Amino acid sequence: MPWEDLGFDTYDELWARVPADPRPSVTFDLAGFFTAEVQAEFNAAERAVDSLAHLAFVRVLPPGTPLLVLTWEHASHRFWPQRQTEAPPWLVVPNGDHYVVGTEDFTLGTRGHPWEQTLQVWGEPLLDVLVPMLSWLPRKA
Repeated sequence: MPWEDLGFDTYDELWARVPADPRPSVTFDLAGFFTAEVQAEFNAAERAVDSLAHLAFVRVLPPGTPLLVLTWEHASHRFWPQRQTEAPPWLVVPNGDHYVVGTEDFTLGTRGHPWEQTLQVWGEPLLDVLVPMLSWLPRKA
């Protein structure tokens, strides 16, 4: 199975480990997604970014390495991206919730912020792989 439900038992401990201001990092502006005139446009952009993030995680993580998937006020999960043949229907784009996806030690990962409408990417080698894939998105200063 590519997913393991961690429930709420570790919720506070896992969120406390997420770096507040990871360096180096790049933040992308997703505001254009949220101003799309039709839902299909948002959905296509969301799927594209989630699929590219999934591909990047598969490329940079050694086989068998899981990610922690944290969603604000929801149960946490452990996710093995190499066991999943396609991107899950949600992964990094903050579609209503704050998402953090990262390695167990959070040395690399992503943070999707719904109110800021941003996606932050941090940690080598994820920056080297995912940032060029997302070059079509504007960067947030």
